[in-house]
This record gives sequence, structure tokens and C-alpha cells, in this order.
Amino acid sequence: MSMQRDKELTELEKKLRISFLNKQLLNQSLTHSSFANEANIPDNERLEFLGDAVIKLVISEYVYNRFPERPEGDLTKIRATVISDDTLAKVASRVHLGEALLLSENEKKTGGNKRKSNVANAFESLVGAIYLDGGLGKARDFLIEFLRLEIDKVSREGYIKDYKSALQEYVQKKKWVLPVYKVLNEQGPKHQKQFVIGVKIKGCIMGEGKGMNKKEAEQKAAEEALKKLQEEEKVPSPIKGILQKVKKSIWI
Repeated sequence: MSMQRDKELTELEKKLRISFLNKQLLNQSLTHSSFANEANIPDNERLEFLGDAVIKLVISEYVYNRFPERPEGDLTKIRATVISDDTLAKVASRVHLGEALLLSENEKKTGGNKRKSNVANAFESLVGAIYLDGGLGKARDFLIEFLRLEIDKVSREGYIKDYKSALQEYVQKKKWVLPVYKVLNEQGPKHQKQFVIGVKIKGCIMGEGKGMNKKEAEQKAAEEALKKLQEEEKVPSPIKGILQKVKKSIWI
């Protein structure tokens, strides 16, 4: 690691209010696959996998204790909104985490350091690195400090951005078979892949969504499906039957 990079990471540690015993872990957590492929070094994707699990555990534990009166469904919605790419990218942007990402020149030119999926993934990777460097307690303290305000905001305002959960609840109330999600298409190189995902309900593809990762695409597909279903409730029954036949399609 160069002296300049070491200096950059030290400045980032100050912003994060955390200190790494193994600064190489911090550096790897901020190494995008586009840069890693060119430099032949490990990228941050394995750390992202680990960090995602740590975040879910910590936030689940926190909201469980923080809201003893809330039912399981509410806790699930709060957690889903707090750990969404939107929220993680927002809190990560406050400390300019994207600016510390190691990216290929091409990824930089296309705005990779500001891309929501990159920044959110980097935050998850960072949490994975913190966990390996200092254990669950250190990761928990970091996450609660950064996400407490977001948790309280979501719980007060009651807005839900977890369209997958909202769609599932809608379907369950109707006593239909649960929605099925499937990747319809993948485009672009590995480090900048875009997914197209469809959601099928009662034999119909009710929504499609595009995103830089599967979670984002599934949320968009669920959002579209939920809007269509809610609009159909306002349509007279004879017309509704015709629409169902038109939408009917084979999903191979």
C-alpha cells in the first residue's frame, strides 16, 4: 500500500470514528472489482457478503429491543428500509465513502464513485471488514451510531420502501400463491451488470424491474406489480377479466 493511500485511509478512519488494527482489511473493503481485476488483487465482494449478514443481525437485534411493542411484520419493514441500498448509500455518502473507493479508470469516468449500488456495497464491505478486524461488538457500535437516526426516522414516519414485503402482504390477504421472482435478463460487464427481474402472480407477469443488483430490481418489480394490482381493484369486474387474459403469459 502506498503512503498516499495509507494517508487517505487514515483520514477516512477519522471520519468513521473508528480505527483498524489491520488497515489492509479497510483497503480491501474499498476495492471495487473493476480495480481489482486490473491490479490482480482481492476485491471487496466477499467482505460485502459478510457485511450484509452482520448488518441484518445487528439491526434485527436493535429493533427487536428498541420496539418491544411492535409486531414481527413492523420490525421486518423497519429493518428492510434501514438496510436498503437507498439508506446505506445515504449514510455512507455523509462520510464521502465513495471517494475512497478504488475503481478502474472507466468506472470512475462513468460516475462509479457516486453510483448508489457501489456506495451501498462498499458500506456493507466496510462492515464486514470491521467485524473481522474487531469483532461483532465493534461492528455493532459502528452500525448503531451510523443508523440509529435512520431507524428512529423510519419508525416515526411509518413510510415503507420495502415493496416486496408490501406485495407479499397484499397477496396473502387475497389468499393467493406467493409472488415468484425470476431474472429475465442480465446486461453489461460483471462490475457494472444490470439485472431485469420479473414478478409473477396468479400466472401473470405483473411487474418488471431493472437495477444494478438483484435486490434493487426485485423491489422495482414488486413496486410496479403492487401499483397494477391496486389500480385493478378500481376496474369493473368484466373489464378486469379481459385484462387478466391479455396479461396471461408463459414463464419458461
